[in-house]
Amino acid sequence: MERVECLGDIQTVVAQEASAVGDLLCEQDIGVLNRILDLVEPTRQDQLRSLANTRDCVLAVIEYFKTSDCTTCRQFLRTVLHYCENIPFLLETTLVSIAENTSDYLQSYTDALKCTLLQKHESVIQSVVKDICLDDTWVYLRHRNPNKTKDRTSHVSPDQQDGEDASSEHKVSVESLLKTSGRLLVLLGQAGSGKTLLVHCLGRRWADGAFPSIHLLFLLEFRQLNLMSRDLSLKELLFLFYPPSEDFKEPAEAVFEFIFSNPEKVCFIFDGYDEFRSKFTNPEKLDSAIDLNKPMPMPDLLSGLCNHKILPNCTVLVTCRPRDVTDMFGSPGFVTCELMGFDRLGVKEYAEQYFHKKGDELKQKAVNLLMDNRHLLSMCHVPGLCHICCVCMDYLFSSVGDHGSPQLPISLTQIYIQILSAFLSRSSGSPMSGIPMLQRYKTKIIEMSQLALSGLEKSTIVFMDAEVSPELQDFGVRTGILSRVKLTREDGSSGYGFTFMHLTMQEFLAAINLMTSQIITESQLKKKLNLKTRWTTKTDPKSVFTDSLHLYVCGLAAEACTLSLVQLKGADGGATTWVQKRQAAVRNFLRSLAGSASQTGPKIVELCRCVHETQDTTLARAVGSRPQFELRNIRLNAVDMEALAFVTADADQAVCLDFGGCSIDLDCLEILPSFKNVDHLIFRSRKYDDKFAEALCGILHELQALRRLEMGKNNISTDGVLMLTEMMTVCPSVQEFYVEGNKEINISFSKSSDTSWLKQCNITYAHVASLSTKLKGFITVLDLSKNSLGNKGLKKILDLMPKLGMIQEINVSKNGVDMDGLVLLVSALCTQRNLRRVDASLTHSEIQPTYMTKLFRQLVKCENLLDIEFSHLKLSNESLEKLMSILPEMSSLQLLNLSHVDMSTNGALSLVRSLVDCQRVTAVELRHQAEAFIKFVPVKAEAAICRLMEYKLNRTNVEKLSRILEDCPHLAELDLSHNLLRDEGVKCFVDCLPKLKISSSVSLNGNRMTQLGALHLVNSMNTCEKVVAVEVSLGVEDQSLILFVQEHVNGKTLRLKECSFEVNHLEKLVEILKRCPRLLTLEWVFYDKLRNNGLSLEQIEYFLKQLSCYRQHRDIRIEELCLTGSAVVSLVSNCLHLESQIEEIRFSQLKMDRKGVEFFSVVIPSLVSLKNFSLDMKGTAEDDVAVLVEALPKAQTIENVSLSRLVLNDNGAAVFGMALQNLPHLKSLK
Repeated sequence: MERVECLGDIQTVVAQEASAVGDLLCEQDIGVLNRILDLVEPTRQDQLRSLANTRDCVLAVIEYFKTSDCTTCRQFLRTVLHYCENIPFLLETTLVSIAENTSDYLQSYTDALKCTLLQKHESVIQSVVKDICLDDTWVYLRHRNPNKTKDRTSHVSPDQQDGEDASSEHKVSVESLLKTSGRLLVLLGQAGSGKTLLVHCLGRRWADGAFPSIHLLFLLEFRQLNLMSRDLSLKELLFLFYPPSEDFKEPAEAVFEFIFSNPEKVCFIFDGYDEFRSKFTNPEKLDSAIDLNKPMPMPDLLSGLCNHKILPNCTVLVTCRPRDVTDMFGSPGFVTCELMGFDRLGVKEYAEQYFHKKGDELKQKAVNLLMDNRHLLSMCHVPGLCHICCVCMDYLFSSVGDHGSPQLPISLTQIYIQILSAFLSRSSGSPMSGIPMLQRYKTKIIEMSQLALSGLEKSTIVFMDAEVSPELQDFGVRTGILSRVKLTREDGSSGYGFTFMHLTMQEFLAAINLMTSQIITESQLKKKLNLKTRWTTKTDPKSVFTDSLHLYVCGLAAEACTLSLVQLKGADGGATTWVQKRQAAVRNFLRSLAGSASQTGPKIVELCRCVHETQDTTLARAVGSRPQFELRNIRLNAVDMEALAFVTADADQAVCLDFGGCSIDLDCLEILPSFKNVDHLIFRSRKYDDKFAEALCGILHELQALRRLEMGKNNISTDGVLMLTEMMTVCPSVQEFYVEGNKEINISFSKSSDTSWLKQCNITYAHVASLSTKLKGFITVLDLSKNSLGNKGLKKILDLMPKLGMIQEINVSKNGVDMDGLVLLVSALCTQRNLRRVDASLTHSEIQPTYMTKLFRQLVKCENLLDIEFSHLKLSNESLEKLMSILPEMSSLQLLNLSHVDMSTNGALSLVRSLVDCQRVTAVELRHQAEAFIKFVPVKAEAAICRLMEYKLNRTNVEKLSRILEDCPHLAELDLSHNLLRDEGVKCFVDCLPKLKISSSVSLNGNRMTQLGALHLVNSMNTCEKVVAVEVSLGVEDQSLILFVQEHVNGKTLRLKECSFEVNHLEKLVEILKRCPRLLTLEWVFYDKLRNNGLSLEQIEYFLKQLSCYRQHRDIRIEELCLTGSAVVSLVSNCLHLESQIEEIRFSQLKMDRKGVEFFSVVIPSLVSLKNFSLDMKGTAEDDVAVLVEALPKAQTIENVSLSRLVLNDNGAAVFGMALQNLPHLKSLK
């Protein structure tokens, strides 16, 4: 059959075969029809599925595809071919013909795509020194969602609190990244790490057939995508950069149909997200159904691909810098991988490869010089910087001749000055002897620096032909500082642009412009010095374009760079002064950051990098003055470690470095000996294993200042733990060592405190003898918790204790030790002369009465001061009785801790009896299954405290407690809060109160009493002569307090708050107060304070009337917010009828009107005993104030006047002043 070549022919096939296809589909399983319906656009799909009759649905589907586009129509026919059974021969022949055409077109396009990728690869590797082997190039692979980064508001797991990043990490080759299809991958790496080179190598490997599961691979660069200003569909995007044959339209449709139908066989590589001028759209904001034929903004299109909203199950690989990974947005299966860079051997191999044509002698000298110079070697761990260092050394060797030895730069910035000179030396211009290289080409350098800074500010790495002058184009390409790149424009045409040889060179030249241009102010310069963080969140704006600009600016501020800047600035007399002033501005800004306590770990590292670039020891001392550098969840390379070493070396105090969750290559540990003033090192990460421990052992003896080493929450095995333990015994400086392993390995010893912790190291009976040999001689504290000793291992340890030195503390918690083992341990505590402390966890166990007797019979023998902790246990009443019977004999006991012990209420009451049975008890505090303890003093306690809280005490319990406390004459405080006593329990306690010898207070908070219970408490002032005060609050506070006779108290006090008394309660209250004994002298004052009790005016007047018949001195204070001004006037008027000897009137928060003022002006002269007068005058008219002020002199006894918020004019102030002069006894005015 002839090939079907165009859209019309495919539609013709559908029309001609409609009947045969319809009959075929009606005979198929419903699953086949559903698969075909999935090809229909969503809006029409629901309509077709709603058709109940299968044939009607089939015919409607065929009609839909008759008018669909070529891709959809072809996909329909191919689905029929692939999934239908028993297809008639003629129909099958037609469908096969269409499929074959697609296969031919696809193969042709694939061959052309491979050819293009091979050409791209050849252009990229032209200047590569060392062959790239993807099987031998490694990345750290992490399975996690990248948006799970620093988030201060989210929940933090325990591991993350200790600095552990919640992700799994392991090492894989770059080659393996594309061997599993359908993944979303982000390849991370700093500038110069080789991301672009590696993805082009992946493209070449695919073209060579390395990844058979991938049929199509598209490699796109963000620097090219930046040139696209209009919306594009996926098909337009792909065919713009990888166009199909121009002969027919049909091949393009066939290829895109394959992509649409087989996304799992397609791979997209997007290189250089850090160069993208926009930010990926949040996938949640994208439409649920995306039309692939519809043009979309570039951020939407790329986000859809990278989050599988478009072409689910396709493979996507994006390269970017580490801090931009949060823009990728998490998706299922998202994987991040970070390039590892060169290790020491890799640096050496690269340098040998670079210099292999220079002769063996020069090669050996160059390699040796590089490997022996820690500064250069640190930089060379980044491949791009390694190449730059080699170019720099090549230039330096050529400058000094065959027999000379060049002076190597000591900072990254100084190296770039040399590398710039090296590239400038390639210019073919006529030599100008005696003129320095930078000065000779200063015009061109300044022009390039302006271009570089302009690009950074616009996030531009590719400059169009029109942006670069022809002269600069020629000079830049000739020297190698600029590179010419081929570009694809938006209309599909080709052109050329220019880039700097590397982003780092663009940043360095931009820094030169910042440090030499008079147009740029110091304020603008400081804005470029913001420290970069390596923590980001997905809500952050798109990261700034530059990585290292601030480092180069700081490096140019070094004294060693002054001459170079002066050469670029100009040779006039003022250039040096101007340059030095700008350098000083940079250093002063860094100095201002040195003392900031808000700097996070990543920013601290960046600050150290900046200071290291300046090579200013004064600055280093200022930054190193902080006592601790806390670094969390960042990858630290050798350059970072070198900077930290430089800063800490000049610190004038001891420094602690705390690495939590940080990835540190083993080679970086070789830099640790240069940390001169670091006396405390902490490494916390699951990444640290036996290899890390072994590498650490190799350099520990060189750390002369180190006193304490901690390695928390790592993967060090028992063998690694013992290796570290043995190593510590020969380290001259380390005094304390702490290791926390896979779960919680905890080895620690101190040569000053002689401490050793070996927690959760899986130590068994078989390890005991070997362990005792390694620890012999310097141990005073031995922690063996969370191991597997059992009773047998514990006995072995106790038998060997005399050989282990002067052990004072031992912890064997969670070792499978039972009560028999605990008895052994307690016996050792009493018999071993040096042993001072033992810890054994029996959490959630129950100590039987027999063992309680055995334990305490041993403990009675202990002569040293003793603290006993029985926490999280269950103790029966019988066990507690055994304990109480022995407790008086324990003369060395200081504290018995019973926190979170499960005991009955009767058991708790038995413990309270210790106040009576043991005169050394000074405090018994028992909270039900919470904090609880008994404290002892060396001799007889003069006063004791009893707190029994959060038990449900019934009447029987209260009576039993009271009988116990009757025999305690030195009880000062009793707290029975939160025991659900309610009214009945309170009454029972008040009835027992006269028999108790309490000297200070009783607290009954939170016992849910009502007004009746409050009245029971008030009545205690009558029933118990020693009660001098009762305070009750029935509101939210629910507080109740009884106070007893104190030396400084001369009367009785009642405070009621929010009691909401009704009339019947007031009647009972009055009856109680009437029975209160009269005081013999006026020094005994009966205070009655009613606060916020919801009292009406009538209730207050009733209460006052009932009390007025008793001529006792009373201070009655009423706080009722509901009373109005007129009600107060009425109240005071009635009070005057009942009692004229009022000494104090105080009203607050009450608006005083004319009627109130007139009333008080009339009443004041009749108050012959008035001493204190206080009114709130807010909003009172000035005329009214004058009336009141004129009445004040008529009360000659007034001592204190308070007229708050009083406003007077000049005349009113004069009247007020004269009135005050006529008050002879006035002491204060407010």
